[in-house]
Amino acid sequence: MSKRKTKKKKSLIARFFIGIYNLIDRLLITPISRFIYLITDKLKNNSNKIEKILNRPNILLYLSLVFAIMMFFLVDREVINLVQNEAEIIANQPVKVLYNEEAYVVEGLVDSVDIILTGNKSAIYLAKQLGANEVVLDLTDYKPSNSAYRVKLTYNQTVDSIKYKIDPTYVTVTIKNKVSKLYDVTYELLNEDKLNEKLSVENVELSKSEVVVKGSEDALNKIATVKALVDLNNKDYTDAGLYETDNIPIVAYDENGNLLTNVEIVPDTITASVTLDTYKATVPIKVLTTGDLVAGKAISAITINGKDNYSVDIYGEKSVLDTITNVPVTIDINGLGNSGAKTYNVTVTKPVGVRSISESSAKITVSFGDEKQKTINITDFYSKNLDGTLSVNFPPENGVVSVQVKGVESVIDSITEDNISAYVDLTGYQTGTYDVDLKIEGEDPKVTYIVSSKVKVEITAKQS
Repeated sequence: MSKRKTKKKKSLIARFFIGIYNLIDRLLITPISRFIYLITDKLKNNSNKIEKILNRPNILLYLSLVFAIMMFFLVDREVINLVQNEAEIIANQPVKVLYNEEAYVVEGLVDSVDIILTGNKSAIYLAKQLGANEVVLDLTDYKPSNSAYRVKLTYNQTVDSIKYKIDPTYVTVTIKNKVSKLYDVTYELLNEDKLNEKLSVENVELSKSEVVVKGSEDALNKIATVKALVDLNNKDYTDAGLYETDNIPIVAYDENGNLLTNVEIVPDTITASVTLDTYKATVPIKVLTTGDLVAGKAISAITINGKDNYSVDIYGEKSVLDTITNVPVTIDINGLGNSGAKTYNVTVTKPVGVRSISESSAKITVSFGDEKQKTINITDFYSKNLDGTLSVNFPPENGVVSVQVKGVESVIDSITEDNISAYVDLTGYQTGTYDVDLKIEGEDPKVTYIVSSKVKVEITAKQS
């Protein structure tokens, strides 16, 4: 068995060398022979000598060996570079920062850097496979200081044949002592427009009223508010009721409302109890007009969706709904009146603060008739918008003030002094005696009021 194995080994070795010889013959000897043949063809006078030399059994083998040795030295000395150098960027590599996180705060850190590898393609590939591409900023030997440090980033190079560069290579950081302070935490509602339109937030109760904020003293001094961000874009918020919500993030803002990212909040999340409810109010649609009818005409009737009085339901915060008495809609009547009626298809716009309204459109029909007028004498009027430190008196000499009331006969016949609310606007007035325009507070667009005279007012300081 041993003799057979020995013969097999010898046979394999012989085949190996034969294969090498065939490879050299194909790649070197044959091309060189063709090249020499061309030369000999050109040099016919010396052809016999060259042929004799080439006809020697080993001459071509020696020539091939010489050329192979020359090629080896040229490549080894990089006179000939068979593998071209390349560069490749490994982008956005995270930076591992080494420092005492419990005691210090570091400002000026970079989150990521680019690593530029330069070398032949195979070496770059090997470096990417073997290396963890870990970039480190080692600050363990640095102490807090008011001056900034310029520190070099390091990289664990795994393949010596390639060059590497980190961009940026240096970072400028400031190290400060970490301090902590208690802050009151309030809440801020996010994505209110994503909440069901008929729902409103009645109450939010946080599981903590205070949190600890850590950071440099300079950073803590910039904190104006600390808030828990309650996101109302929550698939669980479908109906009125009480909801317990976890993992609500807590953030800090400066006095300009900018988010502060260089502080640590403990805990950084909180639990909140969110109470949702439905608030609804029913208010009338109020029709307002712009423009003037043709002379001698007035509005005799206004219907909304076929009704003299039409109301809509509005939804929103209770505090907002309590201030809304109607939903105004404006129509243009300029130049109208000769035709019997005019119909408008209008959009009903939600008042400010209203989340939802039961009707988004309405059909308004305005009828016209001949204008009539009558005079109504009024003796009772009041003031608006007077400074709280002042008081007003209406002297007796004002007497009776005449008001011209215009409209179709069927409308103005029912109007008396009791239906007219007259006032003077005293915005900006100080102590003294003034003649002020009298204004009529009328909500019926079918009626026009004209006051030609002024009223006298006496303004004095309130007695303390």
